[in-house]
Parts: sequence; structure tokens; C-alpha cells
Amino acid sequence: MSDMNPFVSHLEGAIDGARLEPNQVHTLHEGRPIWVRYDLEQVAQRMTKELVASREPTLWRYRELLPAGERIVSLGEGMSPVLPCPRLGSAMGANDLWIKDESQLPTGSFKSRGLAMAITMAHHFGIERVAIPSAGNAGGAAAAYAARAGMECYVFMPEDTPVINQYEAAMAGAKTYLVNGLINDCGRIVKEGMDQMGWFDLSTLKEPYRIEGKKTMGLELAEQFQWELPDVVLYPTGGGTGLIGMWKAFAELGAMGWLASDKRPRMYSVQSTGCAPIARAFERGERFAELFPHAESMARGIRVPVAVGDFMILDAVRESGGQAVAVDEARLPDWMRQAVSSEGISLCPESAACVGALESLLASGDIKPDERVVIFNTGAAQKYLEVMQTELPKLDCTQPIDYATL
Repeated sequence: MSDMNPFVSHLEGAIDGARLEPNQVHTLHEGRPIWVRYDLEQVAQRMTKELVASREPTLWRYRELLPAGERIVSLGEGMSPVLPCPRLGSAMGANDLWIKDESQLPTGSFKSRGLAMAITMAHHFGIERVAIPSAGNAGGAAAAYAARAGMECYVFMPEDTPVINQYEAAMAGAKTYLVNGLINDCGRIVKEGMDQMGWFDLSTLKEPYRIEGKKTMGLELAEQFQWELPDVVLYPTGGGTGLIGMWKAFAELGAMGWLASDKRPRMYSVQSTGCAPIARAFERGERFAELFPHAESMARGIRVPVAVGDFMILDAVRESGGQAVAVDEARLPDWMRQAVSSEGISLCPESAACVGALESLLASGDIKPDERVVIFNTGAAQKYLEVMQTELPKLDCTQPIDYATL
């Protein structure tokens, strides 16, 4: 077994702060997630902005702030672009709107980040079989990175998971099963099969390392804006690993003195009215969310009725001065089409919810027109054939074309 990053000082129970040994296999502590902690003083002495800028533009450029050692499992995870969106912003009334486009990562979504790190660390610990419950993109990413590592992978998906997600997991060699339930039902199958099957559970936040991969979204965002963070981040939230990870990244960069100011973004956790456990808990002033009944959303990635990291999401949102909001499920296709047709960015329905949230938050005055706003596009639109379906007009090429009517 190769060494972990030597700058990892310890692991820490998120629920009680218990100090845990780093170079051991961990899942949950007291039923809740685990943080990876670093000796940030030592990192700051070794890692400089100039050094980072000289490295290849991949998530591994931040290696001192990641748990992996020298042996990584990679598909070439490039930095995702942060793109100005003047036409969409003008239509919304936002003068400084950007989209960070995670759809350009190797597996077509932000899940490349977390699963690259989780599989790298599983490989580090000599794990040969993994299993994951997935509402969509995570299953395909887990399958791809497991294949890259030569590792056996099991994927359990709700039976109405977008068909492209089903196919990509199976194509990458994962043993892929469709389940007549939701992602929490798939998670129960993984948990109950651990002893008999001997697999390692890659579920969201049930191991410490997916969050460290997702954290790189925040590290990249800071670097791409010359270490000056935006005013607002809108993030579609299912399990919430990315939002939690970014908030952790901002704290680590701040402790290292890398940020141009003490300003941190207001973090907005965005869900659909079809499945909004985090938004409901926020409205009630609660730290833990209840299981959301009868969860349904065409944005399968945010159809997560219960999240093991609920308190971590809500803590980050409140510390940032942001909110957890839910938008009208029925309007997701409209916001998706508006964004894609305005800017050409392959926006997924989960991120379309963020467009809707921006609309309402601007109207309420919670977001000001001149604030810098970043929406995270967490996946590619073309993975959602069921949402993209449109009846197109037809032409008869054997007849004269009336171009005036086109």
C-alpha cells in the first residue's frame, strides 16, 4: 500500500469532532460522515500559487490539498471552464452571471471528481470490489473509474434512472441493476449486502474521499477568479457533497491566506418542489432533514429524499448567509431550454433548477443585480433524453421548400 498525502494530519468525525487515524479504511463515524483534515500551515509552506499555475490543468494540480499519494486513478480530469453568460443574465436581470460547466469532465458530469478520488483511495487501500447506489451520473462515473483501476463494480439504480446513465454504467463493465424504488432503497441494498458480498460502499458521504474530489470545484473557482470568490453560488443539491466540499475548500484557502479578501460566497442549496428535504429543514430552522415523502423529480440527481450529510449542507448554507430553496418542478424544462438556447451550454435539469432559483431570488431582492453569481452545471443535457424530447417539424425533400414559412 502506497502512502497517503503526507500533509493529511488526521480524519475527523463530522458529528462530534472525534479524531480518527488517516491511513485506515473508514466509512461512517457514529453513523455520520468524516472530514479529511490537513496540516494547512505545512501545506502553505510547500504549495504556492505559482507552483499550482505551473502544473497541468487538472484537479490533481491541488495535490497537497488532496488525500491521494502518488498513485492516482485518472481519466484526465481537466479544469472545467467558468463561462460568462451575458444573454441569460440579461434575461434574468443579473449583470454578472457565470456558469461553471462540469459537463465537460470525462464522464460528462461533476461526479468524475468525487469518484476519481474515491476510487483512487479504494485502490490505495487494496479494495477490489465496490458498490454504489446512484440516481444517475454517479453510477456511470463509478463504473468508469473502477474499470480504469481494474476493480469490480456494482451499481444499483432506480428503474426510472435516465436511460443513458443505465447504459454507460453497464458499458463500463459494472454489474448494473435497476431497483423498483428510490436511491435510498438502492442504498439499503448496498448496505445490507456488504457482509455477504464483501464490497466497499461508495455511497455519497459514506466514505471520506468523494467530498475531497468535489472540493476541487471550489479550488478551481477561486483560481479562475484570481482568488477573489464570487458573491453567490447556486448549487443543485441531492446528496450535497459538492456544496459541502466547496465550503470546505474556501475555509482551507482562507486559512492558508490565499484568498484576496475575507468575503465568502453565499451558498444557495437548490432543490425542486418534487423533492426538497433540505429546503424544508431550512425553512423550519432545523439542522437535520426528515425523509421527504413521495419524492419525484425529472431532475433525477436531486431526487434524494434523505441525505446522510444533511446537517453539513445546512451548516454551510447558514454559515455563508445563503439559503436552501425549492423551485417549481413543472418549470424545469422551460428553464433548461432557456439556458441552453441563450448560451449554448449543455445545462442539465438539476442545474435548470438553479436558473429558476436565480429568477426568484432576484425578484425577492435576496440576490442583487450587480452581484457576481455562479451557477454550477453539474452534468450534460444530452444525458437526459427523457427531458430533452421535442417534436420537430418535418420537411419533404421531394417537394419544393417554402422557405418563407421556415
